[in-house]
Amino acid sequence: MLNNDILNALKAYTKTMTNNVTLVMQPGEHPKRQELEEFLEKLCSVSENLNWQISHFDLGLNSPLSFAIQVNDELNGVVFSGIPAGHEFNSLILAILQSSGTALKLDSSLQSLIKSVAEPLHFEVFVSLSCHNCPDVVQALNQFAMLNPQISSEMIDGGLYPDIIESRNIQGVPSVYLNGEPFANGKVDTAILIEKLQTHLGENFKASASIEQSPTQDVTVIGGGPAGVSAAIYSARKGLKVTLIADRIGGQVKDTVGIENLISVSKTTGSELTNNLIAHMNDYTINLKEHIRVDKIEKGDVKTLTLSSGEVLTTKTLIIATGAKWRELGVEGEKENIGQGVAYCPHCDGPFFKGKDVAVIGGGNSGVEAALDLAGMVKSVTLFEFLPELKADKVLVEKAEQSANIKIIKSAKTEKVLSDGTKVTGLRYQDRNTEEIMDVDLDGIFVQIGLVPNSEFVSNLVERNNFGEIIIDEKGQTSEPGVFACGDVTTVPYKQIVIAMGEGSKASLSAFDYLLRAA
Repeated sequence: MLNNDILNALKAYTKTMTNNVTLVMQPGEHPKRQELEEFLEKLCSVSENLNWQISHFDLGLNSPLSFAIQVNDELNGVVFSGIPAGHEFNSLILAILQSSGTALKLDSSLQSLIKSVAEPLHFEVFVSLSCHNCPDVVQALNQFAMLNPQISSEMIDGGLYPDIIESRNIQGVPSVYLNGEPFANGKVDTAILIEKLQTHLGENFKASASIEQSPTQDVTVIGGGPAGVSAAIYSARKGLKVTLIADRIGGQVKDTVGIENLISVSKTTGSELTNNLIAHMNDYTINLKEHIRVDKIEKGDVKTLTLSSGEVLTTKTLIIATGAKWRELGVEGEKENIGQGVAYCPHCDGPFFKGKDVAVIGGGNSGVEAALDLAGMVKSVTLFEFLPELKADKVLVEKAEQSANIKIIKSAKTEKVLSDGTKVTGLRYQDRNTEEIMDVDLDGIFVQIGLVPNSEFVSNLVERNNFGEIIIDEKGQTSEPGVFACGDVTTVPYKQIVIAMGEGSKASLSAFDYLLRAA
């Protein structure tokens, strides 16, 4: 895996290391032990500040395939169980660099919160090396461990620990455990982890130091997808004081595997586009607050925002660009079985269902694409569509119809997710033509029925339609003066990246015009 090109690139990255970092293995034997030792040997050859060794003591780790990060002769709580290849290779390299002095990616207010934790927290993150959502969780929890000696974080490659996967009945990744108990699963980001910690720790989770309040901003953008980033860049180009607040930069785009309809860019991926958005933003003076949510907004000529970090921020104008999230079925058994057979990311969780029978709910592009993706991994796919015909593009429908292990059921209303209390066993649906209720035996259910706007937090601030979309005019103005909106969270039709970018720039120009008239 570590070819010369990768090793040469690592030599450049590790030149900035200021602390000595040692990767420490515990004694023991395992069929893949030699492969891990060879991997660590090659990796550590790129810098004199990076070493590996076998401890003379049992470190209390999961197995002989586990290794911990030691900085200046002290363990820092970061552990990898397995060989961090695939997407997790970046998690390992980032952990090494951050352990050696590279600045953490967490906002200072969030770092204050994490440092305030006074009780032991041991996180286990079960991952698949093919999962593109898992590294976000691993990297966030690794930073938590580096900030606070009470916290430890262990990445566990589920493919190498089948006994643990079976005993805990894990059927989706990332699956996060805290002190041995389920904590989070599925697609979660740093903001959600912080929110869950606030619930878990209560009043014991608060900033350990006062946070200096920022001056009143000209424009504050909520949301870090294409619309939000576009709005922030356009505002900064006008010389305005700009803050962007986001759960994560990229939004839904970050999870998109292939993008071929962004005009002037024939082919790209969600991760590549996200990196380009970040690079473009870095060209301007934008106060970025990532992994943070807005809890409360107070109206007025100057709007007051209370953030999940405890900060209070004031702004003259506000642009809401919070996008949308996967829509849930809303049927009995769905929420109870998330991570136990109910999933929303075929690319991430599909490998857990090799040789099994699964369903995809939804006949749009995302649903048919998911069925085609899963067909190459599982025994069979049953595609359920509520309407009499599939809504996906013709070329996708034809591919699905030609696939030997994809069965398509139309006019099907999902009634219930069936389970035995520990895992999904099937799906109950109604044939809308005959009204007959039918049960299908299944091992997994992938939900792909579209998106719902992330607008609930502004329900008392601006007018929304029956779908939860924020109602805007042709300039992006909402019902509240000085508050603008753009992208998938609004009533603008056709939820596309290129449209979101244009709407973001339009909202920014409208906010600038508003500030000129209010001056």
